[in-house]
Amino acid sequence: MSESETFVNFMGGSPLNRLSWLRSSPPFLNNIVVSPATRWVVFRSGQPLVTRSNGVTKMAALTTPDVRPYLGPEPFFGQGEKEGEAAAEGVPSLEAARFRGAPVVFLGLDESNVTSSSALPSSEFSKGDPEAAARKVQGTPYFSLDVSHLDQKDADSLLEKSKTDGGRAFYSEPRGAIRGMSMLDASLFALGRSMVDWNARNKFCAGCGSPVYSMWAGWKLSCSTLRPWADNTGKEPCTTAKGIHNFSHPRTDPVVIMLVVNESGDKILLGHNKNFPPTFYSALAGFIEPGESFEDAVKRELWEEAGIKVWGVKYHSGQPWPYPSTLMVGYYALSDPSKPIRTDLDNELEDARWFTREEIISVLEHPEGTNFTGREFVDAPNTEAAEKARRGAPPFRVPPPTAIAGVLIHNWAYGKNPESVSAPLNGRL
Repeated sequence: MSESETFVNFMGGSPLNRLSWLRSSPPFLNNIVVSPATRWVVFRSGQPLVTRSNGVTKMAALTTPDVRPYLGPEPFFGQGEKEGEAAAEGVPSLEAARFRGAPVVFLGLDESNVTSSSALPSSEFSKGDPEAAARKVQGTPYFSLDVSHLDQKDADSLLEKSKTDGGRAFYSEPRGAIRGMSMLDASLFALGRSMVDWNARNKFCAGCGSPVYSMWAGWKLSCSTLRPWADNTGKEPCTTAKGIHNFSHPRTDPVVIMLVVNESGDKILLGHNKNFPPTFYSALAGFIEPGESFEDAVKRELWEEAGIKVWGVKYHSGQPWPYPSTLMVGYYALSDPSKPIRTDLDNELEDARWFTREEIISVLEHPEGTNFTGREFVDAPNTEAAEKARRGAPPFRVPPPTAIAGVLIHNWAYGKNPESVSAPLNGRL
């Protein structure tokens, strides 16, 4: 890979055109929802609805008629005070507002098979003929739908609509769902799950505690006291009435994840977290804290978790990680393996140790070296099921290439780092 190329991790490199400037346009959204080309990805309690056929897992892509019973009354976006009533135009607190029906998010437009991107200005929908403008949109529009509120019978009805010839449909454990997915499906999963989770977790205004409602096709939450018909007698004005507030928009938590290499480039440091499956080792990681850079966080986290000092911190790549909504920021760093390792500072790790390239390659080339079932990350460590999973496995395991930690390890082991981050192989960070 040359320096001019961008390294793309799994779940990154989304082919979706998000059309963010049209999220607040009810004419666009209401017309695109009913398009025959539109597809829906479904989540239930964070679990994606997937299909599996011939060993290939895909996000189930339902049509609007398939999910119509759960969308609520029209208009779907820009709803007014009463059922069936459209919101008044020009009211900021009602832009593409949604008060009724299951939680919905517009994810974007897949333009993989079209020759040009859709760059329709919002004026074509607000001032012209919305139906005619919608027909100009090329590609496949995608929405997410959260059906966590459905009973088992209704949830199972969606399984029947999702089945493919010779395959099966099911709600999958999230980590186990992504194996073998295409770039599009992985992107839909990452974006859809993060947005569904954010909408589900945030039911009340962080400014005043009142209930919130959805705007901008699921991309903004607004305090219910801001509705024009709200009765706010005796209440102080909500702080969200003015300015921009980070709790009104989707949250992404940045995490640094770093592979520590010795100066000669033939050893790496990996750790075993208390919550990991048995014998699983990975690159160390931690959340960014206020008032520090990414590089600061790399150094702080490695000191807190392993008691080591590092230098030569070098960026590699990033990866969206929808568990629930994290951005993994990958780094390499140098350290001295002759110095003692300490895991007693924050007690997050059970073990941390240096591994040689030969040890790592032997695990990478073992059929079970990076193979995990989704349940292994859900079940408590050292359960009977986890013990059975270890039988016949290598002495330790490392992350698969679908995780950025696995990419950092694999690229170091086989010398496949991009030129800009190849220094860990020769000690010139």
